[in-house]
Amino acid sequence: MAVFSMTVPLLEQEEEKLVTVPGVSWQQFKTIEVQLEENHAVKLAYLAGVLEIMSPIGDKHEYVKKTLSYLLEAYMRHKGIRFYGRGGFTLEESGYASGTPDESYCIGTNKEVPDIVIEIIVSSGTIKRTELYKPKRVPEVWFWRNNKIQIFSLNAVFEYEEVNRSQFFPDLDKELLLRFLAIPDQYDAVFQFIEFIGEK
Repeated sequence: MAVFSMTVPLLEQEEEKLVTVPGVSWQQFKTIEVQLEENHAVKLAYLAGVLEIMSPIGDKHEYVKKTLSYLLEAYMRHKGIRFYGRGGFTLEESGYASGTPDESYCIGTNKEVPDIVIEIIVSSGTIKRTELYKPKRVPEVWFWRNNKIQIFSLNAVFEYEEVNRSQFFPDLDKELLLRFLAIPDQYDAVFQFIEFIGEK
């Protein structure tokens, strides 16, 4: 179970729980998905017969997601990078994989498949999460986990490999993002980040 290392004031630190269910058919998964579609506190992932159910989506998860999104968007605006926020919509390959990122972006132009998907991992499961997005050939997958950011880039043979920097933001050090993510107050974090990059 991952431990959240940031101090987030005035937030209830709900513990997310993740249940893994093997041997689930695609039809069974879609039935469960329909039954839970109104329950926004539950997040589902499916890969090759394995279903993961995460509930509840806690304050800490949402806090990191929004803060990281605000920081990235501030950076893209500062650099004049045209982007389209696509949010957390489900990407699926019928019969095999279904995953819902916490945030996603198209860079340059709006596209059917986003260029970057981001997942905030508080409770780790058994599904290899890059595999969820491989069928759609999402160019880049970001994970925040245990106060670290990992970036995986799809290579020429359509496998994900970990990289130090995003192909879309080669001048952005992920350690810089972590530095401002660690500021307890979200408004201050984004404001100070904008000031910092503005001086560069």
